[in-house]
Amino acid sequence: MRTLLAALYAPLFFLGFVGLTCWLLATGHSPFWLLPLLLVAIAVSGMAERLIPWEPVWNKDHGDTARDIAHALVNEASNIVSILAIPLLAALLPASGLWPSHWPFVAQLALAIGIADFGITLAHYASHKSKWLWRLHAPHHSVERLYGFNGLMKHPLHQAIEMFGGLSPLLIMGLPQTIAWALAVAVSIQLMLQHSNVDMRIGLLRYVWAIAPSHRFHHIRSARHGDVNFGLFTSLWDVLLGTARFSGPPIRAGDIGIDGRPDYPRGYAAQLAEPFTGR
Repeated sequence: MRTLLAALYAPLFFLGFVGLTCWLLATGHSPFWLLPLLLVAIAVSGMAERLIPWEPVWNKDHGDTARDIAHALVNEASNIVSILAIPLLAALLPASGLWPSHWPFVAQLALAIGIADFGITLAHYASHKSKWLWRLHAPHHSVERLYGFNGLMKHPLHQAIEMFGGLSPLLIMGLPQTIAWALAVAVSIQLMLQHSNVDMRIGLLRYVWAIAPSHRFHHIRSARHGDVNFGLFTSLWDVLLGTARFSGPPIRAGDIGIDGRPDYPRGYAAQLAEPFTGR
Protein backbone atom coordinates (compact mmCIF):
# COMPACT_ATOMS: atom_id res chain seq x y z
CA MET A 1 0.00 0.00 0.00
CA ARG A 2 2.79 2.43 0.89
CA THR A 3 4.57 1.71 -2.41
CA LEU A 4 1.39 2.34 -4.39
CA LEU A 5 0.68 5.59 -2.55
CA ALA A 6 4.28 6.75 -3.04
CA ALA A 7 3.94 6.17 -6.79
CA LEU A 8 0.47 7.68 -7.27
CA TYR A 9 0.42 10.56 -4.79
CA ALA A 10 2.16 13.28 -6.83
CA PRO A 11 0.35 12.69 -10.17
CA LEU A 12 -3.04 12.37 -8.48
CA PHE A 13 -2.44 15.43 -6.29
CA PHE A 14 -1.44 17.64 -9.21
CA LEU A 15 -3.92 16.38 -11.80
CA GLY A 16 -6.73 16.18 -9.27
CA PHE A 17 -6.52 19.71 -7.90
CA VAL A 18 -5.45 21.43 -11.12
CA GLY A 19 -8.03 19.44 -13.09
CA LEU A 20 -10.80 20.43 -10.68
CA THR A 21 -9.64 24.06 -10.95
CA CYS A 22 -9.90 23.91 -14.75
CA TRP A 23 -13.40 22.43 -14.52
CA LEU A 24 -14.60 25.06 -12.07
CA LEU A 25 -13.30 27.98 -14.11
CA ALA A 26 -14.13 26.59 -17.56
CA THR A 27 -17.75 26.00 -16.50
CA GLY A 28 -18.18 29.54 -15.20
CA HIS A 29 -17.88 28.98 -11.45
CA SER A 30 -16.63 31.85 -9.32
CA PRO A 31 -12.89 31.98 -8.49
CA PHE A 32 -14.10 32.18 -4.88
CA TRP A 33 -14.19 28.36 -4.90
CA LEU A 34 -10.44 28.20 -5.47
CA LEU A 35 -9.68 29.28 -1.89
CA PRO A 36 -11.41 26.32 -0.20
CA LEU A 37 -9.89 24.10 -2.88
CA LEU A 38 -6.39 25.25 -1.88
CA LEU A 39 -7.20 24.70 1.79
CA VAL A 40 -8.23 21.12 0.98
CA ALA A 41 -4.98 20.67 -0.97
CA ILE A 42 -2.96 21.85 2.05
CA ALA A 43 -4.86 19.40 4.28
CA VAL A 44 -4.30 16.50 1.85
CA SER A 45 -0.61 17.38 1.61
CA GLY A 46 -0.26 17.34 5.39
CA MET A 47 -2.11 14.03 5.65
CA ALA A 48 0.11 12.37 3.04
CA GLU A 49 3.23 13.63 4.82
CA ARG A 50 2.14 11.78 7.92
CA LEU A 51 1.16 8.60 6.11
CA ILE A 52 4.37 8.20 4.09
CA PRO A 53 6.93 10.78 5.31
CA TRP A 54 10.31 11.21 3.65
CA GLU A 55 11.87 12.52 6.88
CA PRO A 56 9.62 11.96 9.93
CA VAL A 57 11.30 14.71 11.99
CA TRP A 58 10.23 17.27 9.37
CA ASN A 59 6.61 16.66 10.37
CA LYS A 60 7.31 18.17 13.79
CA ASP A 61 6.93 21.89 14.36
CA HIS A 62 10.33 23.63 14.45
CA GLY A 63 8.88 26.86 15.83
CA ASP A 64 8.19 27.86 12.23
CA THR A 65 4.53 27.04 11.59
CA ALA A 66 3.11 30.46 12.53
CA ARG A 67 5.79 32.19 10.48
CA ASP A 68 5.12 30.01 7.45
CA ILE A 69 1.39 30.70 7.72
CA ALA A 70 2.12 34.45 7.74
CA HIS A 71 4.31 34.12 4.63
CA ALA A 72 1.64 32.06 2.85
CA LEU A 73 -1.22 34.44 3.70
CA VAL A 74 0.69 37.52 2.52
CA ASN A 75 1.94 35.87 -0.66
CA GLU A 76 -1.39 34.31 -1.61
CA ALA A 77 -3.11 37.66 -0.95
CA SER A 78 -0.61 39.37 -3.26
CA ASN A 79 -1.41 36.75 -5.93
CA ILE A 80 -5.10 37.54 -5.65
CA VAL A 81 -4.50 41.29 -5.91
CA SER A 82 -2.25 40.79 -8.95
CA ILE A 83 -4.83 38.68 -10.75
CA LEU A 84 -7.63 41.11 -9.95
CA ALA A 85 -5.47 43.85 -11.50
CA ILE A 86 -5.13 42.00 -14.84
CA PRO A 87 -8.07 43.80 -16.53
CA LEU A 88 -6.50 47.15 -15.58
CA LEU A 89 -3.08 46.07 -16.82
CA ALA A 90 -4.63 44.78 -20.04
CA ALA A 91 -6.21 48.18 -20.61
CA LEU A 92 -2.81 49.86 -20.21
CA LEU A 93 -0.95 47.45 -22.50
CA PRO A 94 -1.33 47.49 -26.29
CA ALA A 95 -3.46 44.58 -27.53
CA SER A 96 -1.19 42.02 -29.16
CA GLY A 97 -3.83 39.46 -30.10
CA LEU A 98 -1.29 36.70 -29.52
CA TRP A 99 -3.18 34.75 -26.89
CA PRO A 100 -4.88 31.64 -28.40
CA SER A 101 -8.28 32.17 -26.75
CA HIS A 102 -9.85 29.63 -29.15
CA TRP A 103 -7.80 26.80 -27.65
CA PRO A 104 -9.38 24.46 -25.08
CA PHE A 105 -9.05 25.71 -21.50
CA VAL A 106 -6.55 23.00 -20.52
CA ALA A 107 -4.36 23.75 -23.55
CA GLN A 108 -4.33 27.47 -22.68
CA LEU A 109 -3.27 26.63 -19.12
CA ALA A 110 -0.52 24.32 -20.40
CA LEU A 111 0.81 27.18 -22.54
CA ALA A 112 0.69 29.57 -19.57
CA ILE A 113 2.54 27.06 -17.39
CA GLY A 114 5.26 26.59 -20.01
CA ILE A 115 5.89 30.32 -20.43
CA ALA A 116 5.68 31.08 -16.70
CA ASP A 117 8.04 28.19 -15.96
CA PHE A 118 10.69 29.76 -18.20
CA GLY A 119 10.42 33.25 -16.69
CA ILE A 120 10.22 32.13 -13.06
CA THR A 121 13.11 29.69 -13.49
CA LEU A 122 15.35 32.44 -14.89
CA ALA A 123 14.36 34.80 -12.04
CA HIS A 124 15.14 32.02 -9.56
CA TYR A 125 18.48 31.31 -11.21
CA ALA A 126 19.38 35.01 -11.13
CA SER A 127 18.50 35.11 -7.42
CA HIS A 128 21.36 32.71 -6.71
CA LYS A 129 23.84 34.72 -8.81
CA SER A 130 23.03 38.29 -7.73
CA LYS A 131 23.97 39.23 -4.17
CA TRP A 132 21.06 41.66 -3.90
CA LEU A 133 18.49 39.21 -5.22
CA TRP A 134 19.93 36.50 -2.99
CA ARG A 135 19.25 38.64 0.09
CA LEU A 136 15.56 38.67 -0.89
CA HIS A 137 15.56 34.96 -1.71
CA ALA A 138 17.45 33.84 1.41
CA PRO A 139 14.38 33.62 3.71
CA HIS A 140 13.12 30.77 1.57
CA HIS A 141 16.41 28.90 2.00
CA SER A 142 16.59 29.53 5.73
CA VAL A 143 14.07 26.76 6.42
CA GLU A 144 15.21 23.92 8.66
CA ARG A 145 12.78 21.38 7.26
CA LEU A 146 10.95 20.77 4.00
CA TYR A 147 7.20 20.25 4.01
CA GLY A 148 4.48 21.17 1.57
CA PHE A 149 3.30 24.33 3.26
CA ASN A 150 6.66 26.11 3.29
CA GLY A 151 6.74 26.03 -0.49
CA LEU A 152 4.61 29.17 -0.11
CA MET A 153 7.19 30.79 2.19
CA LYS A 154 8.90 33.63 0.30
CA HIS A 155 9.84 37.23 0.92
CA PRO A 156 7.01 39.21 -0.73
CA LEU A 157 9.46 41.30 -2.76
CA HIS A 158 11.12 38.17 -4.11
CA GLN A 159 7.73 36.72 -4.94
CA ALA A 160 6.97 39.93 -6.87
CA ILE A 161 10.21 39.54 -8.85
CA GLU A 162 9.39 35.95 -9.76
CA MET A 163 5.83 36.91 -10.68
CA PHE A 164 7.13 39.69 -12.92
CA GLY A 165 9.44 37.23 -14.67
CA GLY A 166 6.68 34.69 -15.17
CA LEU A 167 3.66 36.90 -15.88
CA SER A 168 5.10 39.73 -17.99
CA PRO A 169 5.22 37.82 -21.30
CA LEU A 170 1.79 36.34 -20.58
CA LEU A 171 0.25 39.76 -19.96
CA ILE A 172 1.78 41.09 -23.17
CA MET A 173 0.23 38.15 -25.02
CA GLY A 174 -3.19 38.97 -23.54
CA LEU A 175 -3.54 36.36 -20.79
CA PRO A 176 -7.24 35.98 -19.81
CA GLN A 177 -8.06 36.41 -16.14
CA THR A 178 -9.58 32.94 -15.86
CA ILE A 179 -6.33 31.34 -17.08
CA ALA A 180 -4.42 33.50 -14.61
CA TRP A 181 -6.55 32.09 -11.76
CA ALA A 182 -5.85 28.55 -12.94
CA LEU A 183 -2.13 29.30 -13.26
CA ALA A 184 -2.00 30.68 -9.71
CA VAL A 185 -3.52 27.46 -8.37
CA ALA A 186 -1.19 25.32 -10.49
CA VAL A 187 1.83 27.22 -9.13
CA SER A 188 0.63 26.79 -5.53
CA ILE A 189 0.03 23.04 -6.04
CA GLN A 190 3.43 22.65 -7.68
CA LEU A 191 5.19 24.48 -4.83
CA MET A 192 3.54 22.14 -2.33
CA LEU A 193 4.80 19.14 -4.31
CA GLN A 194 8.30 20.63 -4.65
CA HIS A 195 8.74 21.01 -0.91
CA SER A 196 6.64 18.06 0.19
CA ASN A 197 7.81 15.72 2.93
CA VAL A 198 6.15 12.79 1.15
CA ASP A 199 8.31 9.83 0.16
CA MET A 200 7.50 10.00 -3.57
CA ARG A 201 8.57 7.29 -5.99
CA ILE A 202 7.91 8.78 -9.43
CA GLY A 203 10.36 6.79 -11.56
CA LEU A 204 11.51 8.43 -14.79
CA LEU A 205 9.28 11.44 -14.11
CA ARG A 206 11.96 12.71 -11.73
CA TYR A 207 14.03 13.67 -14.79
CA VAL A 208 11.38 16.02 -16.21
CA TRP A 209 9.06 17.01 -13.36
CA ALA A 210 10.59 19.40 -10.82
CA ILE A 211 9.05 18.10 -7.61
CA ALA A 212 10.46 16.98 -4.25
CA PRO A 213 12.78 14.09 -5.28
CA SER A 214 14.90 16.49 -7.36
CA HIS A 215 14.09 19.81 -5.68
CA ARG A 216 15.45 18.67 -2.31
CA PHE A 217 18.95 18.93 -3.81
CA HIS A 218 18.29 22.64 -4.36
CA HIS A 219 17.96 23.17 -0.60
CA ILE A 220 21.30 21.60 0.33
CA ARG A 221 23.06 23.79 2.88
CA SER A 222 26.17 24.15 0.69
CA ALA A 223 25.90 26.95 -1.90
CA ARG A 224 28.25 25.07 -4.23
CA HIS A 225 26.16 21.90 -4.19
CA GLY A 226 22.77 23.61 -3.85
CA ASP A 227 22.96 25.81 -6.96
CA VAL A 228 20.98 23.22 -8.92
CA ASN A 229 17.41 22.45 -9.96
CA PHE A 230 15.97 25.96 -10.25
CA GLY A 231 12.96 24.93 -12.37
CA LEU A 232 9.45 25.47 -11.06
CA PHE A 233 7.49 22.99 -13.16
CA THR A 234 10.06 21.20 -15.30
CA SER A 235 13.76 20.35 -15.39
CA LEU A 236 14.08 21.45 -19.03
CA TRP A 237 15.69 24.81 -18.33
CA ASP A 238 18.06 23.29 -15.75
CA VAL A 239 19.25 20.80 -18.36
CA LEU A 240 19.91 23.68 -20.78
CA LEU A 241 21.59 25.78 -18.05
CA GLY A 242 23.73 22.83 -16.92
CA THR A 243 22.26 23.02 -13.41
CA ALA A 244 20.22 19.81 -13.37
CA ARG A 245 20.94 17.23 -10.67
CA PHE A 246 18.97 14.02 -10.28
CA SER A 247 20.99 11.79 -7.99
CA GLY A 248 23.15 11.88 -4.90
CA PRO A 249 23.03 11.07 -1.19
CA PRO A 250 19.48 11.43 0.23
CA ILE A 251 18.74 14.87 1.68
CA ARG A 252 17.85 14.50 5.34
CA ALA A 253 17.41 16.59 8.49
CA GLY A 254 20.44 18.79 9.04
CA ASP A 255 21.35 18.91 5.34
CA ILE A 256 19.33 22.02 4.45
CA GLY A 257 19.57 25.71 5.29
CA ILE A 258 22.06 28.51 4.57
CA ASP A 259 25.69 27.63 5.06
CA GLY A 260 27.38 30.01 7.52
CA ARG A 261 24.11 31.54 8.73
CA PRO A 262 22.91 29.53 11.73
CA ASP A 263 21.86 32.91 13.13
CA TYR A 264 19.44 33.69 10.27
CA PRO A 265 16.26 35.26 11.74
CA ARG A 266 13.34 32.92 12.24
CA GLY A 267 10.50 35.38 12.89
CA TYR A 268 8.31 36.73 10.09
CA ALA A 269 8.96 40.45 10.65
CA ALA A 270 12.68 39.84 11.15
CA GLN A 271 12.86 37.93 7.86
CA LEU A 272 11.14 40.78 6.03
CA ALA A 273 13.75 43.21 7.41
CA GLU A 274 16.81 40.98 7.05
CA PRO A 275 17.57 41.78 3.36
CA PHE A 276 17.88 45.45 4.28
CA THR A 277 19.42 45.33 7.75
CA GLY A 278 21.29 42.01 7.98
CA ARG A 279 24.62 40.87 6.66
